Amino acid sequence: MKILVPVKRVPDPYAKVAPNADGSDIARDSLPYAVNPFDEIALEEAIRLKEAGSATEIVAVSVGSEESTEQLRTALAMGADRAILVQTSDWLDAPAVARLLAAVYRRENPDLILLGKQAVDMDNNQVGQMLAAMLDLPQATFASKIEAQSGQMRVERETDNGTETVSVTLPAIITADLRLNEPRYVALTGIVRARSKPLETLTSADLGVSVSASVRLVRVETPPKRQAGKRVESPQQLVQLLKEEAKVI
Repeated sequence: MKILVPVKRVPDPYAKVAPNADGSDIARDSLPYAVNPFDEIALEEAIRLKEAGSATEIVAVSVGSEESTEQLRTALAMGADRAILVQTSDWLDAPAVARLLAAVYRRENPDLILLGKQAVDMDNNQVGQMLAAMLDLPQATFASKIEAQSGQMRVERETDNGTETVSVTLPAIITADLRLNEPRYVALTGIVRARSKPLETLTSADLGVSVSASVRLVRVETPPKRQAGKRVESPQQLVQLLKEEAKVI
């Protein structure tokens, strides 16, 4: 089984993010970057499937600037066999990214696409579902447990009402949730081996895809400061405040 794992470059989740001077974007100077945590979980699961003998090859793919090679090298150090960068300097929305990943899928013909359920920078939770629709593939989202079966994947998925178990026939798309696993630390030997693993760079033209974002980033601003709360002495006073000051009832 060949597994394709999309990996996104995102600002470090623990870094402090603020708008830049003109509010056109976040301030990116000296901002540390990392592999999207949900994609890291997906990659860890792919590696575990390979260690268990269920997978034969893991291909990491990223859509973004040349700097995304840093995150792809991390993926190679973790255990991916090779990597592909679809290089672009344009800001792309979820449909544009899905179209490029669909083109990579047609080029690579993997048995499984395993990716994070969302990216922590935009929190859209869209690419996996859009990709499944574009490729007309079965999908299982929010996976908390994955088991490989003969020609299928058995997936336990998180829902608002508990856990649901589904089976999808390969080829398929699975999106990873937080409880799927805990990614391993990258060992020094993995970092050394990653230097010799292949990393291919492509463009949208190489894939025969013309992409442009239908959604654009207009402005980034800091949320207003939260106002201090008020202590009330009785339910009647609370109702009065909601009516007269908050005007919500």
